[in-house]
Amino acid sequence: MSALLFLAQTVRIAIPYLFAAAGGAIAERAGVVSLTLEGFMLGGAFGAVLGAHYTGSAWLGLLGGVAAGLFLGSVHAVASIRFKADQVVVGVAINLFAVGITRFFLQLAFGSSSNSPRVVGFGGEAAGGSAAAFLANPLVWLGLAVMPALAFVIGKTRFGLRVRAVGEHPQAAASVGVPVNRVRYVAVVASGALAALGGVYLALDQHQFTDSMTAGRGFIALAAVIFGRWDPLRAGVACLLFAAAETLQIQLQSAQIIPSQFVAMIPYVLTIVAVAGVVGRSTPPAALGKTSE
Repeated sequence: MSALLFLAQTVRIAIPYLFAAAGGAIAERAGVVSLTLEGFMLGGAFGAVLGAHYTGSAWLGLLGGVAAGLFLGSVHAVASIRFKADQVVVGVAINLFAVGITRFFLQLAFGSSSNSPRVVGFGGEAAGGSAAAFLANPLVWLGLAVMPALAFVIGKTRFGLRVRAVGEHPQAAASVGVPVNRVRYVAVVASGALAALGGVYLALDQHQFTDSMTAGRGFIALAAVIFGRWDPLRAGVACLLFAAAETLQIQLQSAQIIPSQFVAMIPYVLTIVAVAGVVGRSTPPAALGKTSE
């Protein structure tokens, strides 16, 4: 496999990670734990397919996916911020809710418990998988730009300063007039929309929704955020690293040099090793997981 093809496959695999990690980074920098990324992605994927199926438009499917992410992000925000529920428990609950609700509506809308009919995607259904369709997909370019854009927002804007303040010292931020809960609401809802775009990309790239199609990508994206020490640019590099490991796994499985069971472990082993090597030396936002009075 040429280096160019390896790079293209890595970027293709990395796009959903980049969107989800962007969502995780902004919420966690605001002090809210983001175990919900998997559920946001799954909801976004189903919303995209539902929208594209009934309208015949990939763009309206994208809006449907983002709407699903906004809804789930709002649920997370209300439970964690308004009602001060344990954020880890809320995260697990939303992930399980997303699995159940998508499975229910998959059966209700399409009469199948496993997958939806094929839908239109960016670049056209017939072109799916080709280099032209890949380059014509606006979500590819948006995914590559999302981490630099988020780094600018968090590091250079007034809103970003507030996000960092409420994630580190919410009491100090409140003392100078920063509406802590409002900033966290915006960050968590934005997290839902960004992570949902990762699911939208998966669904429209594959031209259908399949049950639990995100397959743990949200958790790998969260690992990338931790590995990147809650910095968007570093988290983006981590996403590319994990995607490269997954690309290598695919190539080794094709070559059949190593037993497939061991090859399939590569991305997850790398994730564990990377996070285990960083967690002890990295410092999360000081108020992460703590409710504001």
